[in-house]
Amino acid sequence: MFVPVGSEQDFPSDSTLLLPAISVGNVGQLAIDLIISTLNIPKVGYFYTDCLVPMVGNNPYETNEENAKELCTNAEVYALPSQKLAVLQLRSLVIKKKSKSFRQALVSWIKRCAFARVILLSSCHAYHRDDKQLFGTPFRYLVTPALQKSVADVLRELEWKEMEKVSSYPELNDNEKKLFIPGGGFTKAFYNDCCLEDLQMAVVLKFCSEGDNVPDAFSLLNQVNEWLHLVEPTNGDVKWKSPRSWRLLFGSGLPPAIF
Repeated sequence: MFVPVGSEQDFPSDSTLLLPAISVGNVGQLAIDLIISTLNIPKVGYFYTDCLVPMVGNNPYETNEENAKELCTNAEVYALPSQKLAVLQLRSLVIKKKSKSFRQALVSWIKRCAFARVILLSSCHAYHRDDKQLFGTPFRYLVTPALQKSVADVLRELEWKEMEKVSSYPELNDNEKKLFIPGGGFTKAFYNDCCLEDLQMAVVLKFCSEGDNVPDAFSLLNQVNEWLHLVEPTNGDVKWKSPRSWRLLFGSGLPPAIF
């Protein structure tokens, strides 16, 4: 599944893997773009799989004419050994009938690389919130039992809120509750897979709606940065660098001739 660029890639022990869910507003994917662009993380490989919709495009993180000629594909891996950080960027949808196969291959790769922890950046439909979720922070987290002990104190200090379970049969039986992440793509299924495989994995998500989700990506990343300290703040603010490909995120500008 993983094909290295150049020589075989070995990730340092205790490395953290960050990846997005393909979810509402593409918030996780936008946040991953910001991480790669800000830290200038080099590409070390890609996934060769038939579980994702095929796509190819120009280098979204081009900084000069030379690397502007590089191509990108639907699933690429970036690594920064100095920070013990690996990043997987997904750029196309998971084919519905192959979602399970993709998750199984992803879990196998994670175990083979022996990542210390996996962080999934995701989002969830804001209009599905219940009354309690309408107040307070729009961010939620989930951690697998394998990670719970080591991060419980940190998350308590940060005053993060765990994703609430909702009633399976509202107003009929409130005793039976389930995890409900509408618009979260494979978030719930991948979280359950990691629980079964005893992987140290966390989900950080934000309630949001479709539209211009760039602000959601910035706010989600600021939330994650409070925990992981990927970028140190300057004068109290973290300066994230948007990739050049975002200039045409909503198409080209309006032609002057119409005014």
